[in-house]
Amino acid sequence: MDLTTKFLGLNLKNPVVPSSSPLSKEIDTLKSLEDAGASAVVLHSLFEEQITYEAQEYDYFTTFGTESYAEALTYFPKQNEYYLGPEEYLEHIRKAKNALSIPVIGSLNGVSSSGWTKYAKLIEEAGADAIELNVYYLATDIDTEGKEIEEIYLRNLKEVKSAVRIPVSMKLSPYFSATANFCKKLDDAGADGLVLFNRFYQPDLDIENLEVVPDLSLSTNWELRLPLRWIAILYGKVNASLAATSGVQNHIDVIKVLMAGGDVAMICSELLRNGVKRITEILDNLKIWLEEHEYESIEMMKGSMSQKSVADPAAFARANYMKILNTYKIR
Repeated sequence: MDLTTKFLGLNLKNPVVPSSSPLSKEIDTLKSLEDAGASAVVLHSLFEEQITYEAQEYDYFTTFGTESYAEALTYFPKQNEYYLGPEEYLEHIRKAKNALSIPVIGSLNGVSSSGWTKYAKLIEEAGADAIELNVYYLATDIDTEGKEIEEIYLRNLKEVKSAVRIPVSMKLSPYFSATANFCKKLDDAGADGLVLFNRFYQPDLDIENLEVVPDLSLSTNWELRLPLRWIAILYGKVNASLAATSGVQNHIDVIKVLMAGGDVAMICSELLRNGVKRITEILDNLKIWLEEHEYESIEMMKGSMSQKSVADPAAFARANYMKILNTYKIR
């Protein structure tokens, strides 16, 4: 059974890739991921704040004015809560490359392009096979227009691409008014891959202590529907590799990603819940399903349920929307 796929120009032995998460912080865990069958791994992120801010500057800008609004402090982690500084992160990449035989993808997380170009080059020199850019930005300024947000992504991509020769992917949020058009702009700007989608973690409110409470809820497979939709729309219309992230829990989810047109299915929450050996189980079940349905390779199914052959995907989607609403039965 041929499970091989290509992502970011890299030849992978299968389509299951652990996404950026705490699982990549320890070399022993990375080895366990490879032993379980992972075809590549995305390391946890090096944050822009770790690159550009000295501790004193960071403390000043994140605590300014909090004598009046103490709950604002809870939005920011303390500087010493970051797992690795820039130099330690680069050393971690070197150790990971020495320990693993699968591709290692570095991750940069931030908003501005300050410092990114330099460290993108250093990540390449440390041995990373590719870089994932994670522009985690929530536009809270009421005067900021959508075009300005797009420009942040495009500028970061172009500057990093100009500095490195290894592939560069963009991890996106779903909050764009014209997602397909923006993905085309990124594709035209040289993105080697698009990772759909980043999850914006929603904090809760402690109404007794008047504090913002950081809260991380692991994804469930119903969240996979959003990346599935956009991968199915983009398949065949962009040159960039397509990856789904958020909600991949089993072999059926991996098959859906492939049929929509994805090259890889990135997995995280399922491994945090049930351990890295879940990768082995997913791959074993994937092989069984393919054999039962007489597929000789995953390439045979890739894009088979995309919207590539649909003349007007928007009309198709609206028709299904109307059908769902009109056929729903109250129990």
